[in-house]
Amino acid sequence: LAPTRELAQQIEAETAKFCAPLGYRCTSIVGGHAMAEQTDALRHGCHVVIATPGRLRDCLDRRVLVLNQCTYVVMDEADRMIDMGFEPDVTAILNALPATT
Repeated sequence: LAPTRELAQQIEAETAKFCAPLGYRCTSIVGGHAMAEQTDALRHGCHVVIATPGRLRDCLDRRVLVLNQCTYVVMDEADRMIDMGFEPDVTAILNALPATT
């Protein structure tokens, strides 16, 4: 999770450098981009999802994405996300994770 679209896209670009050689797929889901494109990327499967809290929660609410196979959550600038008012979204996302994560 990242607080802004720009940071999420930067993280995706760096993550892709490591994922591609290993055969892993990564995608970002952020506001300001067409939901249809992001939904298609998720439907094709991915190993790493980089997201902003608002768009991730939107995807969860629409059931475009489920987190039942999520193993790890990494939050970049978590304090900033809370300061920006994303605490309800972050809480909802964490509550959607399997109990063992």
